Amino acid sequence: MNLRYPGILASSVVLAVAIAACATSTPQTAGTFFVTSKGGGKGADFGGLEGADKHCQTLAAAAGLGDKTWRAYLSTQASGSTPAVNAKDRIGTGPWRNVNGVIIATNVNELHDNNNITKQTALTEKGTVVAGRGEPGTQHDILTGTQMNGTAFAAGEDKTCGNWTKSGNDGSAIVGHSDRNGNGPPPDGPSWNSSHATKGCSDPGLVSTGGAGYLYCFAAK
Repeated sequence: MNLRYPGILASSVVLAVAIAACATSTPQTAGTFFVTSKGGGKGADFGGLEGADKHCQTLAAAAGLGDKTWRAYLSTQASGSTPAVNAKDRIGTGPWRNVNGVIIATNVNELHDNNNITKQTALTEKGTVVAGRGEPGTQHDILTGTQMNGTAFAAGEDKTCGNWTKSGNDGSAIVGHSDRNGNGPPPDGPSWNSSHATKGCSDPGLVSTGGAGYLYCFAAK
């Protein structure tokens, strides 16, 4: 070994260690989008948007993604003097990647126009694939309460299970299909964020149409 240049040797060792660390690091740390691997336990009742955001944040932290601010992709409808909230306005500006580092969309417009959400890319925070249409235990119904352009529905007919506070048979919520597969005519059936309504807001009601109370979570910052 040539020891005439110890400084160069030390630098080479440091560089080699850094390269090895990068090679063995998990791509999950770069994830800024995921589908929740489980529901909240009370059907579509998350205690409102704050509770839904907390659900995203908790699951993200358990997966090593807790250094980001996570938001649930949910809209709420206007009620009394409380204005509606658009899902697209809650999630930051992008870009968003799944936990394997695959680009989902570079910005909000692309997310609602020509995104890369498919069964293979809409992974959970654990990196698992969500069971799609036609598979045992289908769970592709993702709660959104949102129109295809990312905005809230008008006040009136319940599209958000009482703005995410209902867990019984009363009410309904709009869901999207994480696998972009549906039995309705396009664009509604295959829509990732606005495919159809649920049969009630309870866990059994959500399961009956192909869901499990899952959410889309986006890193807002």
